[in-house]
Amino acid sequence: MSDRYLDFTQSAFGKSLSGLLGLPQPPRLRRATGPYAARPLDGQSVMLGSAANGELAAALLVVLKEAGATVQVATAHAGLSPIKAASAATGISLKTEPNPEDRAAAPVAFVFDATGIADATQLRALYDFLQPRVGRIPANGRVLLLGRAPADAGTPAAAAAAAALRGFTRSFGKEIGKKGATVNLIEVGRGAEDALAGPLRFLLSPHAAYITAQTLALNAPAGDPASKFFAPLGGKVAVVTGAARGIGAAIAATLAREGAQVVGIDRPQEEGALGETLSAFGGFGLALDITAADAPQRIAQELTTRFGGIDIVVHNAGITRDKMLKNMAPHLWDMVLDVNFGAILRINDALLAHGLNDGARMVCISSIGGIAGNAGQTNYGATKAGVMGYVEAMAPVMARRGGAINAVAPGFIETAMTAQMPTGPREVGRRLASLGQGGLPIDIAEAVTFLASPLASAVNGRTLRVCGQNFVGA
Repeated sequence: MSDRYLDFTQSAFGKSLSGLLGLPQPPRLRRATGPYAARPLDGQSVMLGSAANGELAAALLVVLKEAGATVQVATAHAGLSPIKAASAATGISLKTEPNPEDRAAAPVAFVFDATGIADATQLRALYDFLQPRVGRIPANGRVLLLGRAPADAGTPAAAAAAAALRGFTRSFGKEIGKKGATVNLIEVGRGAEDALAGPLRFLLSPHAAYITAQTLALNAPAGDPASKFFAPLGGKVAVVTGAARGIGAAIAATLAREGAQVVGIDRPQEEGALGETLSAFGGFGLALDITAADAPQRIAQELTTRFGGIDIVVHNAGITRDKMLKNMAPHLWDMVLDVNFGAILRINDALLAHGLNDGARMVCISSIGGIAGNAGQTNYGATKAGVMGYVEAMAPVMARRGGAINAVAPGFIETAMTAQMPTGPREVGRRLASLGQGGLPIDIAEAVTFLASPLASAVNGRTLRVCGQNFVGA
């Protein structure tokens, strides 16, 4: 369903009228129209800043250069020293920040290395870098901060400063979202420096258009970091549950776009829609009820026999059966718990025993409903919070096999289900976010594909919100 209000405010008359009345003017987001590119920042400039004791300048210069970017710096910036030293060590040249009037040379993104900040006073470097340039952040621009996790800090003051970056990111996202710009924080664990390329490329790209104000933690990867950025899923076999329609169909198509052989699973009554979805990219369909007693063994046996094993598992299938707890019949509780949670555990147990290749990656679809909760969704909220807890607990198990498991928590997404909502609640759901609009199924699919790929080799046991910084549970 199209967002008619957004379309209206993008017209000349609508923009004038909504501005006159003080109404929201949601931006038109620039989403990716094709697969990952080998050099996604080719011909574009990125402004790089650093704390005085920043530790990632060399790694960032290499990543940005390989992505095709021209790196700009501010000559008067206090954190220029580590960047200049890294430039000399890597042989990567720097460009001086252009005049604000030079639109052709204006940066599309601003990257700040906040590692090494040890106390509140040193956070001033972040202010000094971004405050004069807020007005220069373009529509659909990107701001990316890099820091260390508070747990990795050497002192309480350094831990507090690291945590402060999270609050800054969430607040700044609400300031720049009105122009479709995003800000995110990557917390780089010790040993994860060589795995920066994938997350940085993703978060700076149009593939992450609906992800903002999030903190993505990187740990030392169990497998090899991405070295292939075009068709990174080539040769991989991916299985997606609930793949016939909506978000599941978008996930299946996006995984195939990046080279995966996709197996889609959905209920027998969805077999026609499943076949239609998968035929567009040569996918293989498996019509079965994931809650059936023999479903886990059937999935493991079928995919091992046909494909030799599975590299990617996406648990997307899910249902809602909303009732206030006092009015909820036992079968509605049991049904939601079984589809959204129990089936995931049973299928994974079967695949871990037989059929899951070493280095495999799993992605589970959670929800902001599992973070903030909703009245009438005690069953649904329990499953989605349970999924996040499961992902965190299973991370060491997957790491020992050279793989990973993560979750994506969607916010308000434009689907057939949300199209059936009354107009009032639907509009509130759309506008209650920094980006001022609902997401699209492709936004969830892009996040899942990132987490399923080697680009996210250092991401394990995490939940990534894809919600345009929805204010619910923020």
